[in-house]
Amino acid sequence: MALQIPERIYARIAAHLEAAFPNEGAGLLLGEANGSHRNVRMILTFENRFSPDEQHHRYLLTAADMRAGENAAEKHALDVIGVFHSHPDHPARPSDYDREQALPWWSYLIVSVHETGAGAARSWLLVDDRARFKEERVHIQAGH
Repeated sequence: MALQIPERIYARIAAHLEAAFPNEGAGLLLGEANGSHRNVRMILTFENRFSPDEQHHRYLLTAADMRAGENAAEKHALDVIGVFHSHPDHPARPSDYDREQALPWWSYLIVSVHETGAGAARSWLLVDDRARFKEERVHIQAGH
């Protein structure tokens, strides 16, 4: 599997997550899944709705956020294909908390963010039995 993100959309993801620093930022990935590729066509950014004292290592998207994502996807003939969020001052790999909250059919793009800006970006798919994540390739499409 590969998650393909146009460069201009990835720039918006990075800007949103950098603006949330030192807290986690998050949003939804909308696009198409076809065979071995997931193509991001647009994103929705949201405020982190976790309690303020925990936002440095947790994010929360509400049911209303998810509904907004489904509505936007339907309006644009797309699907919600995943979630993106940041790990401030931590590696771009999922935590146990991330695994507990994840759904097996979505991509989970995690971006490591530091005071100097966005760093590594990695994407993960939860296996069907929910026991672990497997990494999927991220391809930032230049010029798109």
